[in-house]
Amino acid sequence: MQTMTAGYQGLSLLVRLNWDRFFYGGTIAAALLGGAAIGSLIG
Repeated sequence: MQTMTAGYQGLSLLVRLNWDRFFYGGTIAAALLGGAAIGSLIG
């Protein structure tokens, strides 16, 4: 049980330190998908 708790705390720390990178990656992916959708409608 302690191993699971320590693993969760480590994962939580990584998410807190890198949440902005996940946000930027999601934003870029959404922009690419949106551009592809608009491109397929126009083309």
